[in-house]
Amino acid sequence: MPLRVRTSRLSDDDRLDAILHALSDRTRRTLLKRLASGPALMGELAEPIDMTRVAVSKHLRVLEKAQLISRTADGRVCRCVLTPGPMQEVERWLAGYRAFWNERLEALARYTEEQANDRG
Repeated sequence: MPLRVRTSRLSDDDRLDAILHALSDRTRRTLLKRLASGPALMGELAEPIDMTRVAVSKHLRVLEKAQLISRTADGRVCRCVLTPGPMQEVERWLAGYRAFWNERLEALARYTEEQANDRG
């Protein structure tokens, strides 16, 4: 009898939390940067990082949970590939604040220009 695993659909906020959590760590960002140049074996990813393969594997699990990478295993060989799609979710979230910051920066520019005109 096949094993059935129940998966609950994550809300958009839960997915964004997982992605931002994964991106919040320097080691995980280093791993993503390396994977941006192409797929790599776990050993290749672990080599330049000063930590055990077990620790690197834990970081890779966090990235995988956030769906930022996919891993395939062939025996003891683990191949990792970047899946950048979730980063678009972060971009969309940030875009919601872009207008706010643009308005604030434009107001600051107007203020400094007025101050300069008042002095000169």
